[in-house]
Amino acid sequence: MSTSRAGPILVLGGARSGKSSFAENLIEAAGLPMHYVATGQAWDDEMRDRIRHHQDMRRGKGWTIHEEPVELVALLRRIDDPARAILVDCLTLWVTNLMMEARDIAAEFAALAAFLPEARARLIFVSNEVGLGIVPENRMARDFRDHAGRLHQIVAEKSAEVYFVAAGLPLKMKG
Repeated sequence: MSTSRAGPILVLGGARSGKSSFAENLIEAAGLPMHYVATGQAWDDEMRDRIRHHQDMRRGKGWTIHEEPVELVALLRRIDDPARAILVDCLTLWVTNLMMEARDIAAEFAALAAFLPEARARLIFVSNEVGLGIVPENRMARDFRDHAGRLHQIVAEKSAEVYFVAAGLPLKMKG
Protein backbone atom coordinates (compact mmCIF):
# COMPACT_ATOMS: atom_id res chain seq x y z
CA MET A 1 0.00 0.00 0.00
CA SER A 2 1.62 3.17 -1.19
CA THR A 3 1.01 6.48 0.52
CA SER A 4 3.24 8.64 -1.66
CA ARG A 5 1.69 11.11 -4.10
CA ALA A 6 2.03 9.08 -7.29
CA GLY A 7 -1.53 9.54 -8.50
CA PRO A 8 -5.03 8.74 -7.38
CA ILE A 9 -6.08 5.42 -5.91
CA LEU A 10 -9.35 3.68 -6.80
CA VAL A 11 -10.92 1.20 -4.39
CA LEU A 12 -13.75 -0.89 -5.83
CA GLY A 13 -15.93 -3.50 -4.19
CA GLY A 14 -19.45 -4.68 -3.59
CA ALA A 15 -21.82 -3.68 -0.83
CA ARG A 16 -20.35 -4.27 2.63
CA SER A 17 -17.14 -5.60 1.10
CA GLY A 18 -14.81 -3.60 3.37
CA LYS A 19 -13.79 -1.13 0.65
CA SER A 20 -14.45 2.01 2.71
CA SER A 21 -12.51 0.69 5.72
CA PHE A 22 -9.62 -0.27 3.46
CA ALA A 23 -9.63 3.20 1.85
CA GLU A 24 -9.75 4.89 5.26
CA ASN A 25 -6.71 2.86 6.33
CA LEU A 26 -4.86 4.06 3.22
CA ILE A 27 -5.75 7.66 4.04
CA GLU A 28 -4.67 7.31 7.68
CA ALA A 29 -1.37 5.74 6.56
CA ALA A 30 -0.62 8.82 4.46
CA GLY A 31 -0.06 10.77 7.69
CA LEU A 32 -1.65 13.92 6.24
CA PRO A 33 -4.67 15.95 7.34
CA MET A 34 -7.66 13.84 6.31
CA HIS A 35 -10.57 15.17 4.26
CA TYR A 36 -13.67 13.07 3.67
CA VAL A 37 -15.86 13.93 0.68
CA ALA A 38 -19.32 12.37 1.05
CA THR A 39 -21.43 12.23 -2.10
CA GLY A 40 -24.54 10.59 -0.64
CA GLN A 41 -27.90 12.29 -0.39
CA ALA A 42 -30.66 11.36 2.02
CA TRP A 43 -33.41 10.32 -0.39
CA ASP A 44 -35.23 8.35 2.34
CA ASP A 45 -35.10 7.48 6.06
CA GLU A 46 -32.83 4.49 5.52
CA MET A 47 -30.28 6.65 3.68
CA ARG A 48 -30.56 9.34 6.38
CA ASP A 49 -29.66 6.66 8.95
CA ARG A 50 -26.69 5.48 6.85
CA ILE A 51 -25.39 9.03 6.48
CA ARG A 52 -25.79 9.70 10.20
CA HIS A 53 -23.94 6.45 10.99
CA HIS A 54 -21.04 7.43 8.70
CA GLN A 55 -20.91 10.91 10.24
CA ASP A 56 -20.83 9.43 13.75
CA MET A 57 -18.04 7.01 12.78
CA ARG A 58 -15.77 9.87 11.65
CA ARG A 59 -16.65 12.48 14.26
CA GLY A 60 -13.70 13.28 16.50
CA LYS A 61 -11.24 11.18 14.49
CA GLY A 62 -9.43 13.98 12.69
CA TRP A 63 -11.57 14.10 9.55
CA THR A 64 -12.66 17.31 7.87
CA ILE A 65 -16.00 16.41 6.31
CA HIS A 66 -17.27 17.81 3.00
CA GLU A 67 -20.71 16.86 1.73
CA GLU A 68 -21.04 17.38 -2.01
CA PRO A 69 -23.53 15.29 -3.97
CA VAL A 70 -23.09 16.84 -7.45
CA GLU A 71 -20.29 19.42 -7.82
CA LEU A 72 -17.56 16.91 -6.98
CA VAL A 73 -14.88 18.22 -9.35
CA ALA A 74 -15.39 21.83 -8.24
CA LEU A 75 -15.03 20.79 -4.59
CA LEU A 76 -11.92 18.72 -5.31
CA ARG A 77 -10.34 21.69 -7.09
CA ARG A 78 -11.09 23.91 -4.06
CA ILE A 79 -9.61 21.56 -1.46
CA ASP A 80 -6.76 20.09 -3.54
CA ASP A 81 -3.51 20.58 -1.65
CA PRO A 82 -0.36 18.43 -1.55
CA ALA A 83 -0.50 18.59 2.25
CA ARG A 84 -3.89 16.81 2.34
CA ALA A 85 -5.27 13.32 1.94
CA ILE A 86 -8.76 13.26 0.41
CA LEU A 87 -11.13 10.31 0.46
CA VAL A 88 -14.13 10.45 -1.90
CA ASP A 89 -16.87 8.02 -0.88
CA CYS A 90 -18.43 7.18 -3.20
CA LEU A 91 -18.39 7.57 -6.96
CA THR A 92 -21.50 5.47 -7.59
CA LEU A 93 -23.59 7.74 -5.35
CA TRP A 94 -22.20 10.66 -7.36
CA VAL A 95 -23.37 8.94 -10.55
CA THR A 96 -26.85 8.50 -9.03
CA ASN A 97 -26.99 12.19 -8.12
CA LEU A 98 -25.87 13.24 -11.61
CA MET A 99 -28.55 11.05 -13.14
CA MET A 100 -31.27 12.37 -10.81
CA GLU A 101 -30.37 15.94 -11.75
CA ALA A 102 -30.23 15.08 -15.47
CA ARG A 103 -26.66 16.36 -15.69
CA ASP A 104 -24.44 15.85 -18.72
CA ILE A 105 -22.74 12.73 -17.43
CA ALA A 106 -20.12 12.54 -20.17
CA ALA A 107 -19.11 16.14 -19.44
CA GLU A 108 -18.94 15.51 -15.69
CA PHE A 109 -16.78 12.41 -16.23
CA ALA A 110 -14.54 14.33 -18.62
CA ALA A 111 -14.09 17.10 -16.04
CA LEU A 112 -13.03 14.55 -13.42
CA ALA A 113 -10.69 12.84 -15.89
CA ALA A 114 -9.08 16.20 -16.72
CA PHE A 115 -8.61 17.03 -13.04
CA LEU A 116 -7.03 13.74 -11.95
CA PRO A 117 -3.58 14.16 -13.58
CA GLU A 118 -3.22 17.62 -12.04
CA ALA A 119 -4.46 16.71 -8.54
CA ARG A 120 -1.85 17.39 -5.88
CA ALA A 121 -3.50 15.82 -2.83
CA ARG A 122 -3.25 12.17 -1.85
CA LEU A 123 -6.58 11.26 -3.47
CA ILE A 124 -8.50 8.03 -2.91
CA PHE A 125 -11.84 7.16 -4.51
CA VAL A 126 -14.24 4.49 -3.27
CA SER A 127 -16.88 3.05 -5.59
CA ASN A 128 -19.30 0.15 -5.79
CA GLU A 129 -18.60 -2.40 -8.48
CA VAL A 130 -22.08 -2.98 -9.87
CA GLY A 131 -21.29 -4.69 -13.15
CA LEU A 132 -20.68 -8.21 -11.88
CA GLY A 133 -24.31 -9.24 -11.40
CA ILE A 134 -27.27 -9.89 -13.63
CA VAL A 135 -28.46 -7.39 -16.22
CA PRO A 136 -30.85 -4.98 -14.46
CA GLU A 137 -34.49 -5.23 -15.49
CA ASN A 138 -35.14 -1.55 -16.14
CA ARG A 139 -33.58 1.10 -18.35
CA MET A 140 -32.52 3.49 -15.56
CA ALA A 141 -30.74 0.71 -13.67
CA ARG A 142 -28.98 -0.43 -16.85
CA ASP A 143 -27.95 3.15 -17.61
CA PHE A 144 -26.63 3.51 -14.06
CA ARG A 145 -24.63 0.29 -14.33
CA ASP A 146 -23.20 1.40 -17.67
CA HIS A 147 -22.32 4.90 -16.40
CA ALA A 148 -20.62 3.42 -13.33
CA GLY A 149 -18.61 1.01 -15.47
CA ARG A 150 -17.44 3.79 -17.77
CA LEU A 151 -16.51 6.00 -14.81
CA HIS A 152 -14.55 3.19 -13.19
CA GLN A 153 -12.58 2.68 -16.40
CA ILE A 154 -11.80 6.42 -16.60
CA VAL A 155 -10.69 6.68 -12.98
CA ALA A 156 -8.76 3.38 -13.09
CA GLU A 157 -6.85 4.50 -16.17
CA LYS A 158 -5.84 7.75 -14.41
CA SER A 159 -5.04 6.04 -11.09
CA ALA A 160 -1.65 4.91 -9.89
CA GLU A 161 -3.22 2.07 -7.91
CA VAL A 162 -6.50 0.18 -8.15
CA TYR A 163 -7.82 -2.29 -5.57
CA PHE A 164 -10.79 -4.63 -5.58
CA VAL A 165 -12.06 -5.52 -2.10
CA ALA A 166 -14.18 -8.59 -1.34
CA ALA A 167 -14.92 -10.02 2.13
CA GLY A 168 -12.58 -7.40 3.60
CA LEU A 169 -9.66 -8.64 1.52
CA PRO A 170 -8.02 -6.23 -0.93
CA LEU A 171 -6.75 -7.46 -4.26
CA LYS A 172 -4.30 -5.07 -5.92
CA MET A 173 -5.22 -4.81 -9.57
CA LYS A 174 -2.89 -2.00 -10.65
CA GLY A 175 0.25 -0.32 -9.36
